[in-house]
Order: sequence, then C-alpha cells, then structure tokens
Amino acid sequence: MPLSWKSLVPEFAKQFYREWQRKKRSSELKKQAQLGQGLSRDQLIQDFNQAGIHTGDHLMVHASLSKIGYIEGGAETVVDVLKEVVGMEGMVLMPTSPIARLQLDYVSENPVFDVLRTPSAMGKISEVFRTSDGVIRSYHPTEPIAAWGAKAYEYIKEHTEKNTPYHWNSPYGKLIQHGGKILYIGVTLDNAGTHLHTLEDALDVGVPVYYSKEFKLQVIDYEGNDKIVTTKVHNPETSKKRRCDELLPLFLREGVYSEVMIGQAKTLVFDAKKMFDVMVRAFNERGVTMYNPEGTR
Repeated sequence: MPLSWKSLVPEFAKQFYREWQRKKRSSELKKQAQLGQGLSRDQLIQDFNQAGIHTGDHLMVHASLSKIGYIEGGAETVVDVLKEVVGMEGMVLMPTSPIARLQLDYVSENPVFDVLRTPSAMGKISEVFRTSDGVIRSYHPTEPIAAWGAKAYEYIKEHTEKNTPYHWNSPYGKLIQHGGKILYIGVTLDNAGTHLHTLEDALDVGVPVYYSKEFKLQVIDYEGNDKIVTTKVHNPETSKKRRCDELLPLFLREGVYSEVMIGQAKTLVFDAKKMFDVMVRAFNERGVTMYNPEGTR
C-alpha cells in the first residue's frame, strides 16, 4: 500500500505553506472588499439554488470561508443563507470537531469536551453555525456534529451509542438514510472526507483503521453534568496512507457528485446515499478504499 505523497512532506514545511496561503488569501479578500466586489446575501442564495439546494434538503456542509471570497456579513451570512435555503423542514449539519491535529495526540492529553463551550476547529463557518440560534450539538468528544432543522435531535441523539464516530446511527449514517447531500465548499475529500469513514464503520476493510486502545473521555452535557464517552481514534500510521481525492474519478463516473461554484469556491455536491453505495460496491468487487483507490481485484 503506497504512502500518500503528502505524508512524505515534513510537518514544518506544511505549516509554512499553509501560513503563506492564509496570508495571501487574506490580502486578496481585503482587496475584494475595498473594490466593492463582495458577494451579497441574494447572490449567495442564487448560487445555492443553482447548485441544486432547495427547501427540505438535508445537508452536511464542509466549507472554507476564505475560498468563497469576500462576503458581505461574513460567516454569519453563509449560515443564515444555508438555513434559509433548506427551511425548517430541511436540515443543516456541520462537523465541529475540536481537533486540528492527530486524534491520538489530542485524546492522549485527556481533554474535557464541553458540548456548549468547546469550540470547533473546523473553520469559521462551523464555529458560527455551532453557536447560532436553534443549533444543537452531539456529545461525541472527537467528532461532534452540530445540527439545525426539524430532525436535529433525531440526527444527533445516538451518536455516542457505539465506540466509533461514523456508525450507521451516527449523524453521518443518518444523512445516508435520509438521502441527504454533502457540500464540499472550497475543500475536497483530502481535507474533509469524513463521510468516507462510514464504509470503515460498516465493513472490515482489511487495514487497522483505528488505534488499538479505546479512550474514555469526559464530556460535559447541556445540563452541566459530567459523563464518560468511550471512543476509538484513527491509527495515525494508517491515516498517512489515505489517498482520498483519488476516489473522485470513481465517484464522478458513477454520478455521485456534481461540480458547481459557490461564490469563488469550487464546490462538490455529493449524494450521500450514492456515495455510500458506490463505496460498498467498489470495495466488495475490487477492494477499493481510500487507502487503495485503484483496487486490488
């Protein structure tokens, strides 16, 4: 199983490049604001509608605010528009993991996850969404999901019932069951491919996906009570071998996603059920996984 080329790049070099990109993008956004080239609320609504997002849709959203371009009102506008376009009969969900590094390093420090106060490390939009009106958050200490809409509680209530985060009754699994969509706004599977892990929680894919030890982590719930949640975390050695974006040609051939623009951000709109069904079939037929996207059979 070959290593991803990204795993061979020293961490300090990755950090330097990310910081350079961040400063460059910040300068570009300031220039757009000064020239009055910002994206308005109405334009953003139009972009989502043209992307096929409509009232009643169930959405899992991964988004980079800076990639969209300068937006009048910033992340708050994006969150308000997402709620508006799907309506209360729809659903908006976002990953709000507190982890911006390896899961194993994080849990080894024995962190306390406070569902109300622990911030999201998944970007500005996710943090604004997490704290916005009507949003509730699951109790999972490593992969909590924030949810808004008529079925919000249904989506999150069973997230911690098993010792892995992506099981069939997790918010990830329930999006598949409800025929929802996954939006990758300015990001791709390489940096936001959490739904790929639903295959690993459904089937034995033949590699040590999870670290050998389970962790019992302290969680503070909405009432301020302490509880213990047991979870597994990803095996960092296996994670180095991920080649998530190499699955995109397969998903495109199978009609799993379409490519659109939200502002200036290239956006992938995935059908969650088709994605899961294609992953299962490709694995059963040819051994395809994110670690071996070309398959073995």
